[in-house]
Amino acid sequence: MGEGAYDRLHAAVIRSVTIDSRPRAAPRNAAVAWRIEACTFNDDWGGGRTVTTKKKVCAVVGVGPGNGAALGRRFAKEGYAVALLARTTATSEPLAKSLPDARAYACDVSDAEQVTAVFEAIEREMGPVATLIYNTGSGKGPPWGTVEDIEPAALEGAFRVSALGLLLVAKKAIPQMTAQGGGNIVVIGATASRRGVARTAGFAPAKAAQKSLAESMARHLWPQKIHVSLIIVDGVIDLPRTRALMKDKPDDFFIAPDGVADVAFHLTIQPPSAWSFEVEARPFKETW
Repeated sequence: MGEGAYDRLHAAVIRSVTIDSRPRAAPRNAAVAWRIEACTFNDDWGGGRTVTTKKKVCAVVGVGPGNGAALGRRFAKEGYAVALLARTTATSEPLAKSLPDARAYACDVSDAEQVTAVFEAIEREMGPVATLIYNTGSGKGPPWGTVEDIEPAALEGAFRVSALGLLLVAKKAIPQMTAQGGGNIVVIGATASRRGVARTAGFAPAKAAQKSLAESMARHLWPQKIHVSLIIVDGVIDLPRTRALMKDKPDDFFIAPDGVADVAFHLTIQPPSAWSFEVEARPFKETW
């Protein structure tokens, strides 16, 4: 390959090239991230040359056996390097081992120091985050109960995970996206964010706060080419736990996690001329 052809390749698809151990820098590109895959070829300059191409990085925050795992699998399938975040790595570590270019990170999203440390580690070990999926929950289901039933700690905990955690995580991911020229933030919400029924006193206020924060983020970040969107999940996620609790329900009663992941991915590839903010995911039989 001659010098002219090589330079055209360099300008089009890579951010850095190593030739005889000397680095050459190329401009940042929003479609390109830091994850390195190396290949070597020979040409008429003599010797080998290593060309580094990059994978975009997707951080899935809140990885359990349902939506979180499905989101990780889907974005890995679409060519992302995937950072899998959860309170513990009990689910995320085996999942990471099953996916190409995936890593598991333990992180309590309500702890600012942990969030800072983890996002610094992701950028250092994988590259800057291009897509953020915020899918946090208690891990045990929402704290159901009326205002007389719930403990104040339940409501406080739900706020810290749903709203405060989103704020902390977004503040670390946004600069990484801005440096790339744009990105995506998808928040997995719930119908409870739209109304407070009697038994959602410990859950609905937190999801409403999350929805309001996501909308504020969208209005601020869209002009910066960061697409913030919200998926309103309306129904029961198909999990071993929910199946055990609802043994009499047919398959089509439940929301398939792979379906939610499909909605999330398609939000990230919408053209900027027709972005969506709020979309819904519900089974076709769900009453609404």
